[in-house]
Amino acid sequence: MNLVLFDLDKTLLNGDSDFEWAQFLMEKGVIERELYEPKNLLFFEQYKMGTLNIIEFLDFQLAPLSRHSRKVLDEWHREFMQNKVLPMIMKPARDLVALHREAGDVCVIITATNSFVTAPIAQEFGVEHLIATEPEQRDGEFTGRVSGIPSFREGKIARLQDWMAQHGWSWASFADSWFYSDSLNDLPLLAKVKHPVAVDPDDTLRAHAVQSGWPIMSLR
Repeated sequence: MNLVLFDLDKTLLNGDSDFEWAQFLMEKGVIERELYEPKNLLFFEQYKMGTLNIIEFLDFQLAPLSRHSRKVLDEWHREFMQNKVLPMIMKPARDLVALHREAGDVCVIITATNSFVTAPIAQEFGVEHLIATEPEQRDGEFTGRVSGIPSFREGKIARLQDWMAQHGWSWASFADSWFYSDSLNDLPLLAKVKHPVAVDPDDTLRAHAVQSGWPIMSLR
């Protein structure tokens, strides 16, 4: 049995679903562009630089979920999938996921983006297992806070190991393991798998991959 992990944003997607969800809400007039966009851009740059404070970002990112009913949010997400997400899914990404699924590998999308945004995207790829940052819910509605450990940097390792334990697995359960990612933020988890793969990597990850002899590939 093999384990295959996929980062989502800018790895399987030719773009960032977190960032685009915020842009989508601005376009709909749900949030004020003048107030929200500068912060959205700042957090995005901090993420790319590896300096993001994940708690500050989640306080910012999850707040709009608490202001609207789940029914309305789900309706907006269907529109978001059609207009924003599907155009970011390239055929090579679909083919890579299909290759591992057809081989019988245990496939997991593991992402810092929250599960409300990403669960339908995982379904679109046909990936059963999703490890994402979990928004807190009360009576089926979002509170605007995060639940548990954010799936970010070392948090991805903690969340992955919790997920393995829930399935009665450990690292030793898998003959081989892969992780496909674009981001320097995923270096901790890339170092844990047998086959780390840099996908359209940022400059820091590319340099690390070259130095470490990791394969580099493109899904664009």
